[in-house]
Amino acid sequence: MEFDFMNHSIPWLEWTGLHMSPWKIIGLTGALMFGGRWLVQFIASRKHGKPVIPRLFWYMSLVGSVMTLSYFVFSQKQDSVGVIQNLFPAFTAAYSLYLDIKHRGWHRDRASH
Repeated sequence: MEFDFMNHSIPWLEWTGLHMSPWKIIGLTGALMFGGRWLVQFIASRKHGKPVIPRLFWYMSLVGSVMTLSYFVFSQKQDSVGVIQNLFPAFTAAYSLYLDIKHRGWHRDRASH
């Protein structure tokens, strides 16, 4: 396999006791990004005093879903449950981002929420 190195532990991290492959880092980063979108939404809603979903929420949803999806598809994990779990949110986030850009344009900060 030409990308087999992606499934092996990163040597310069081993001294820390962490045995993580590049795919594991991609998957964890995606999971943190997908979960962190709720903090972004909370801060935006608190700032505006009403429920608001900022565009960053959809970007984080899409990127986080794609990263975790790629982990479950391409790593040694190859877990169908993880694929299904991340496939649908990726489509939903992409469609919602498309609608947000279509409705408010690229310069959302000039439009009302």
